[in-house]
Amino acid sequence: MNPFRKFPRTFWIGNTLELFERWAWYGFFMLFANYLTGSSDLGGLEFSQSQKGLLMGVGTGILYFLPVLTGAIADHYGYKRVLFLSFIIYASAFLLLPLFSSFTGVFLMYLYLAVGAALFKPIIQATVAKTTTAETSSIGFGIFYMIVNVGAFFGPMVTMLFKSSSHLIFYISAGIISLNLLLLPFYKEPGRSENKKPDTSLLHALGEIFRNMGAILKDAKFLVFLLIVAGFWAMYHQLFFTLPVFVSQWVDTSVLYDFFHRFVPFITANYSPAPGVMEAEFITNMDAFYIILFQVLVSGLIMKMRPLRSMMSGFLVCSVGMALTFVSQNVLFTLVALLIFGLGEMAGSPKIQEYIGRIAPSDKKALYMGYSFIPVFLGNLLAGVISGNVYQSMSDKVAITENFAASKGLTIPEGLSTGAYFEEVARRINLSPQELTRLLWDTYQPSRLWMILLAIGLVAACSLFVYDRVISKTEH
Repeated sequence: MNPFRKFPRTFWIGNTLELFERWAWYGFFMLFANYLTGSSDLGGLEFSQSQKGLLMGVGTGILYFLPVLTGAIADHYGYKRVLFLSFIIYASAFLLLPLFSSFTGVFLMYLYLAVGAALFKPIIQATVAKTTTAETSSIGFGIFYMIVNVGAFFGPMVTMLFKSSSHLIFYISAGIISLNLLLLPFYKEPGRSENKKPDTSLLHALGEIFRNMGAILKDAKFLVFLLIVAGFWAMYHQLFFTLPVFVSQWVDTSVLYDFFHRFVPFITANYSPAPGVMEAEFITNMDAFYIILFQVLVSGLIMKMRPLRSMMSGFLVCSVGMALTFVSQNVLFTLVALLIFGLGEMAGSPKIQEYIGRIAPSDKKALYMGYSFIPVFLGNLLAGVISGNVYQSMSDKVAITENFAASKGLTIPEGLSTGAYFEEVARRINLSPQELTRLLWDTYQPSRLWMILLAIGLVAACSLFVYDRVISKTEH
């Protein structure tokens, strides 16, 4: 029998909601790091890497912490009501965020957006968990993860077409998320009457939430698992926090530009900010493209593999791939490294949700799925530190250029954009911007960041091996 026919209609509607939500989210998020730190003459806000790391690390971390509460609230009040509130907050946040340019204003609006995302996150994963069985869960979560990456791929591909006007990026995301309001009437929560009313007060419901939290916190094995997975997410989120900035600052994309300019001129016409240069987000977005191509195949290959073993393998391969993306200035090397990273991601990441979905009681699926975001919360906090202070001190081209100019005794006029500042330094020492980039690469070795990322990923993979052999006595 065709395995796709084993899934009920609610499974597919839930995944469609996920598709548009991820489309809207990644449509801005893949471009967000360069929007925050980019040169003002390119529409960027020129925040420092430390400010970017703080904003994205803490803001995104809070987004992934709140599902601990919002998942339980959704279980109590019904998924459809909470989804409606989520989409309203989402749309309004996208419309308001580009109106702010100060660090405080952008930070607060990003937190407001995070509330909308946190209301949404545990519900669809709970829907997938409720509409799959032990037989279909591996393929079901694989399909779910592929859908996530369809949205993650097409979102940036659409918004990059309008990158010259940074405000349009947010408005397009607002329009995409609003499509879910049209789909919502067709969604029926699995295992729940559409007209079911809450039978307790909000205060009682919150008390129940914290009692459930207390019970889960007593599960030492589960907590150790969450802490281990946090290391994986700290490494993984560099794909969004750091890699677009690194590619924009250091990687030579001319070979890829020449290929597309010759054979697919539509690509260079729309995804190139200047002759010989490809958009950094176009490069990093290839991870999502790889997952669209191979996720169902990989899920089929690992269908019978124990979740913990699949996660171990995935974490290890992911770590190697992410480290390699920071090793070279050759864009082709970067693309191969992203493929390695993507294969590890396909094997490991969906299994996290599958593992937690298996151990969750049927009436508390959203609550337990909410806890699957705790390691993502912790991982984001650590990812923010790496992407912020660590990247700024080791790899940030702006900071390195300033140090280089000071070492040469150059006095550069104040008030220049970061892009104009770099070009002025290059002019002062009679080098082209490309030649200066190479000189700084060879002198300051910004690629050293790869060692930190590899170490974090390897610790997570090895710790999961110990967890499986020593702490986890039974397969959940």
